[in-house]
Amino acid sequence: MADEKKYKFAQKVHSKGGKLSSLLALASALLFFLDAVISFANGGKAGPFIGGIAIMAMLLSIYGFYVGMKSFAETGVSPLFSIVGSIACGVIMVGWLTLFLTGVR
Repeated sequence: MADEKKYKFAQKVHSKGGKLSSLLALASALLFFLDAVISFANGGKAGPFIGGIAIMAMLLSIYGFYVGMKSFAETGVSPLFSIVGSIACGVIMVGWLTLFLTGVR
């Protein structure tokens, strides 16, 4: 006979900080793509406007990493977006830093 127990799973909401961190990672990645397209279109001579966008995107990824790490302290929420946002922002941050240091060299 079938088990008569009915299980209910509580729907956990996603953390606000994790959602913000994921959005900041997405924004930084989109700005990276935009910078690359504009730079290739101008033959590498895009000017200081592209550098300003790059610095802003790097700061977005740093802040996204900070918010993502801080969102792990929220209780009773799903950590999915916190994990995704923190890892994505960390990888993008290292990518921006590598690109920046390569350009300074």
